[in-house]
Amino acid sequence: MAQPTPSYKAQPRKPRLALPPGACDTHFHVWAPQSRFPFAPDRSYTPPCEAPKEALFAMHRQLGVQRGVVVQSAPYGFDNSAAADLIAARPRDYRGVALLRASTPLAELKRLNAQGFRGVRFHYMDHLGAGDPIDAVLAMAPRLADIGWHLQIHMAGARIAELTPALKRSPVPVVIDHMGRVDASRGVESGEFQALLTLMQAKHVWAKVSGAERISRESTPWRDAVPFGRKLVAEFGDRTLWGTDWPHPNLAAVPDDGELADLIGEYAPSEAERQRLLVANPQRLYGFEA
Repeated sequence: MAQPTPSYKAQPRKPRLALPPGACDTHFHVWAPQSRFPFAPDRSYTPPCEAPKEALFAMHRQLGVQRGVVVQSAPYGFDNSAAADLIAARPRDYRGVALLRASTPLAELKRLNAQGFRGVRFHYMDHLGAGDPIDAVLAMAPRLADIGWHLQIHMAGARIAELTPALKRSPVPVVIDHMGRVDASRGVESGEFQALLTLMQAKHVWAKVSGAERISRESTPWRDAVPFGRKLVAEFGDRTLWGTDWPHPNLAAVPDDGELADLIGEYAPSEAERQRLLVANPQRLYGFEA
């Protein structure tokens, strides 16, 4: 089991960048009280602290975020109740991405859809355990299409080229987490990032310009990660999303979310780019009201 990470910063600094009205954080997790939502016995890691929805909402107020997408946290396994509880607190402004088995029947997908979930995530990261084979995931995709859901893929940079042919065949949108988890120290000409750019040529593939602190090999402010986010937003501005990844699982040093928010200005230097990244794109993919 992975080692616990340090606790998140309870009060991030106020970003220097003012986010536009309707700004959306499309990637964060919740670690709710164990008394209500116990972790799965076979979890891949144990969170070091509670990170409840109330703390998340406070962090969003500090950053100027008005909408959000909670991503089911691996310690809960396939029990999405804690994420559903967060969405229920603010159903107009929050959506969810579930963790599920690829064999999940349509009736269960419809139940989760009614709770505010709009996609399902699959891991291809060694530290999170073996996931469903990609062929099984693609077999699930027609059921996702029935309810307007998308696939979210969390994979190691070294696996992008391997999974690309299958992901290109997906009949539903595919969202790639954390800029493909590439190694930023190798530069934007690296094989891993070039494989991600090739995958992004498929018009149904999206990418999250999140996880600068994960792909960087430098300390804050993670300058080596900036060219990757900038490249994705510049070339695929209508299919990029941003997220904090709060409360930052499995990191040796937990970042300040205010500092992460300020990177948006470098990924998307124009107001038009930020409007797409933070407002229009999440509204389109997750079904927020205009």
